[in-house]
Amino acid sequence: MESITIKDIAKALNISTSTVSRALRDSYEINPETKRLVMEYAERMNYRPNPIALSLKENRSQSIGVIVPEIANYYFSEAINGIEAAASDRGYHVVIFQSQESYEREVEKVEYLAARRVDGLLMSLSSRTLDCTHLKSLQDRGMPLVFFDRIPADIETHKVVADNVGGAFEATRHLLQSGRRRIAHITAQPGLSITKGRLQGYMNALEQSGIPFDENLVRYCYYSPQEVEDNLDKLFSLPEPPDAFLTVSDRLALGYYAALKRRKIRIPEDVSFVGFSNLNAAELLQPPMSTVVQPAFQMGQTAAHLLLDLIEQKTKIPPVFRIEQMPTRLFVRESSGLV
Repeated sequence: MESITIKDIAKALNISTSTVSRALRDSYEINPETKRLVMEYAERMNYRPNPIALSLKENRSQSIGVIVPEIANYYFSEAINGIEAAASDRGYHVVIFQSQESYEREVEKVEYLAARRVDGLLMSLSSRTLDCTHLKSLQDRGMPLVFFDRIPADIETHKVVADNVGGAFEATRHLLQSGRRRIAHITAQPGLSITKGRLQGYMNALEQSGIPFDENLVRYCYYSPQEVEDNLDKLFSLPEPPDAFLTVSDRLALGYYAALKRRKIRIPEDVSFVGFSNLNAAELLQPPMSTVVQPAFQMGQTAAHLLLDLIEQKTKIPPVFRIEQMPTRLFVRESSGLV
């Protein structure tokens, strides 16, 4: 049996092809009764749209772009799995790039994806992105944008984040409850949204416990191995060195955990350790590492659905943008001394 076309449906129902096309796209311009007739007939006749013709007609590529700092980071690889699952369910392909924590590379990839005419863009900012002019310009040109994890403050759109304040608060409180008082907070660059949220959670927990905040215990990092060693030298040279560490990413967690072990600093006897990490290997380390885990898959999936909703929006009414905040969970293992 030959597949039917929009023209066949229009002829059978004695309506125009443009009306059929709009009804199949659930356009607000078509009345509900006409939509019902078209949909029922299309289903009865096993109508299947031609994806190539559809993309040409609607000026869509049926693809979305994704830019993340690094794919090797387990959090981002899980988030990408969620993005691809959502996109596949709705008939879209995913084009993925990594900025490798470079602002220049991020700008380059944004422009490349725009030139490839992707239908929308999902992003988590690089650690060196302080100026979002390239993203505002893209949005002004009509490109739907959604951000997740590392988000800009000055671009109005949907955003998906973890409960960074709550996660860092729980981790810090856990270390305080284990008897630690000099907790080093190893974090990313000051301008990042995750840095601000997790630092706030750390400070809130200290304040609640009556522990003075010491800025000498906070170290901002760009992820280089030499930086890890330099920061540890400074921390253990303090008159009162740290007795615990809270790190805020997969790479920082592994980097500092390994460096402490190389220095023969015992975990958790000498220092307790908690990571803000989605590492599968956390429980395989020796000792197993306590971690704050973000729902990475769900965050990616939610961000993708929000982007696709923007792309497929059927009315001209401006959307109400929102920030979706997802809960974190503290997994307590031997590295923090209380199991």
